[in-house]
Amino acid sequence: MRKSEKRKAKSERQNPTLLQINTRVYLNALSRRLTRQATLDDIPDEEIETWAISGFDWIYLLSVWRTGEAGRQISRANPQWRKEFEETLDDLEEDDIIGSGFAITGYTVAETIGGKETLKRFRQRLAGFGMKMMLDFVPNHMAPDHPWVQEHPDYFIRGTEEDLRHTSDNFSWIRRKHDDLILAYGRDPYFSGWPDTIQLNYGNPHLREAMKQELLRIASQCDGVRCDMAMLLLPEVFSRTWGITIDSFWPDAISRVKTTYPGFVMMGEVYWDMEYEMQQQGFDFTYDKRLYDRLRAGEVAPVRDHLSAGIEFQEKLVRFLENHDEQRAASVFSWDVHQVAAIITFLTPGLKFFHQGESLGRKLKISPHLGRGPDEKPNPVIDAFYARLFTLLKMPVFHEGEWQLIMSSPAWDDNPTWQNFMAFSWCDQQTNVLAVVNFASYRGQCRVWLPLENLAGHRWCFRDLFREELFHRDGDELHTYGLYVDLPEWGYHLFEVRGTRDEV
Repeated sequence: MRKSEKRKAKSERQNPTLLQINTRVYLNALSRRLTRQATLDDIPDEEIETWAISGFDWIYLLSVWRTGEAGRQISRANPQWRKEFEETLDDLEEDDIIGSGFAITGYTVAETIGGKETLKRFRQRLAGFGMKMMLDFVPNHMAPDHPWVQEHPDYFIRGTEEDLRHTSDNFSWIRRKHDDLILAYGRDPYFSGWPDTIQLNYGNPHLREAMKQELLRIASQCDGVRCDMAMLLLPEVFSRTWGITIDSFWPDAISRVKTTYPGFVMMGEVYWDMEYEMQQQGFDFTYDKRLYDRLRAGEVAPVRDHLSAGIEFQEKLVRFLENHDEQRAASVFSWDVHQVAAIITFLTPGLKFFHQGESLGRKLKISPHLGRGPDEKPNPVIDAFYARLFTLLKMPVFHEGEWQLIMSSPAWDDNPTWQNFMAFSWCDQQTNVLAVVNFASYRGQCRVWLPLENLAGHRWCFRDLFREELFHRDGDELHTYGLYVDLPEWGYHLFEVRGTRDEV
């Protein structure tokens, strides 16, 4: 197979890899080692170089923006949240609860991070190692002590005392200098509000313009943004949540950013099967929660069906096994399932999203309200697997090649286990890679039909890229009968396939 002319015209690396860093937790750990407050300037070049050597194209810094005392106090007083904090940190202290990084009081870099100039230097250091920087944009809400509450109360959704009586989990009195107002908590249509946030009113054209300006200011400081709960700003979703008719926000906002900063990347946190719609709004990448949920369910057919979607759609999906919102992959998946899920997730098209600590087998999820994480020993088995995966992901074929979901068939009559298999290939002018997984809790067999030209008349070498095992097969047999595969429960192969000089 040859790569398409379309791919040749693209300047950016396809199917990039991203590492999410919990900035405040990372710097807290660094501060303890340095016995002083650490900033982004204190992250050593050796650490940045390690990220680059691992193959990451993007570093996503979670929670660099300024937060306030109101959000911090709400986080500390919420009993449900505190229970979660105590499950994470058995030695929890009050100072560990620093407030959610999504309860923002202003899009200025927090002083504890180092301020604007420190962020600028960090971005330059990343660029020196060939990496780009991504930051947060939280379009749906602000913190209760954001200056706009005092200066522009019309930017927020107002409530009444009746609202407060009937839905106190969605509204609250907010204290101001000269009066108090009942304002709505930020929320989505399916759950109660987030009590450390205040809902922005996109029915107000002045607010829409102000948020576009905020996005432009953020874009001047980084190479891309992750847009929190991006689908909440769709007119139909906003109307369903608040009963307010709004104009579309994203197409104009994204157009302005990309006109001002060509090449800027917009990544949307998206749920409810709205990925395609948000891509049409202008997003470069959208979360693929559907694949994650289907992998967790452990049934192969829905996974295979999802990966049958068009390549243009799949290339814009964000593939992940964990992030700051999800439970740790090592705690969700048993190790045998974890490996197969990683092969499927990170070796299919799209942006590969890795979370800090994921590759070390961390099991405890760290809330975005916390400034400190637990001490967990790395799992050497998981660490070794991901180290190999990162090495493989640097192969050009996974970025320049053509991906294809390929067929399997029964190994023999009356053997239904072939239905548990999934196979796909990556091919370019130099390299052919074949992945085969048995996504089931019992052994199975199948035949895989290889999408290779000139299969017959040659011998073929299959080198397992994870285990360095070699297999040789007759091309005429492969052409006639397919590749016979026998795998244990949750087994997998990742083959580099090469023809040999020997003719049959």
